[in-house]
Amino acid sequence: MKAKTLALFCFGLLLAVFIVGWRQVTANIPNQKARSQDAQITVVKTSYQGWQDSWVLSNGHVEAVVVPAIGRVMQFRFKDGEGTFWENPKIYGKATNPTSTEWGNFGGDKTWPAPQSDWEKITGRGWPPPPAFDSMPVQARVDGNNITLISPIDPFYGIRTYRTIRLHPQKPVMTISTTYEKVKGKPKEVAVWVITQMRDPIGVYAALPQPSIFPQKYKKQSDQLPANLKVENGILSLTRNPKQNHKIGCDASTLLWVGEKVVVRIDSPRVTGVSYPDQGSSSEIYTNSDPDAYVELEFLSPLKTLSSGERINLTTTYTLIPRRTVNAEQEARKILGR
Repeated sequence: MKAKTLALFCFGLLLAVFIVGWRQVTANIPNQKARSQDAQITVVKTSYQGWQDSWVLSNGHVEAVVVPAIGRVMQFRFKDGEGTFWENPKIYGKATNPTSTEWGNFGGDKTWPAPQSDWEKITGRGWPPPPAFDSMPVQARVDGNNITLISPIDPFYGIRTYRTIRLHPQKPVMTISTTYEKVKGKPKEVAVWVITQMRDPIGVYAALPQPSIFPQKYKKQSDQLPANLKVENGILSLTRNPKQNHKIGCDASTLLWVGEKVVVRIDSPRVTGVSYPDQGSSSEIYTNSDPDAYVELEFLSPLKTLSSGERINLTTTYTLIPRRTVNAEQEARKILGR
């Protein structure tokens, strides 16, 4: 009996030593969980709306569609869900044309240099946008679970753009890091400008800082103010007017698009104590009239004079949120905590 008890004791001791040792080994692998989460993200080449060599990033919950042929992130949606970004079906599959005097309004998410008021003196025309920012194909580089879009050097600004698109491994969140690199030419004062074209909303909302730098809480940028513009308890709200275009600027770090089934929240924190384009606007909202029913949620970086070899960056974070309540303003206030 004593021999049996001793054997059981030895076995238990060995088992305890093994468990402690295994815990020590696994404790030395802090990134094991992160790697397994990252493995959920897929990056798949596809044809999208007639554009070859497009890419779909997915984390199993949401997906982003990237189209290098037109230099845009064309869609962000829940997997198998309805798209939130506006797309122009009239020019699906069409190529860009940098020499055209007509703007190819493809939709999606893109970047232009700000302020727009400088375009004419730099490029010789006030419209369309500078070619390498808007109307030339870009190179796509796949880096693990990320995609980086790399533009040609713009012949007028001497700037190359980089846009790195990432999905969170588990959350319905996409991040786009937009960088301007000055490659050649004389120094130029510029800001990164990110424009996201969204489908016709039920409402658009901005979480205003308190206090705002603007006496009226916004900066009027069109002849008329947007439809149903209201500022109440720290939130600016408006809707799209189907008969007229409108635009305002503000100093919000968060903009909200509310659709019928889903909300898109876009965040890009404002930096204090620096100069912004468009009379100090770090975010802007544009509403387009019919027949192209869309709105633009826009963010801008601080202004910086770029010399050759210097860079400037703006990061925008996009979050998909399912609708929970019938009332759009209540939904917005709940999400924004106001």
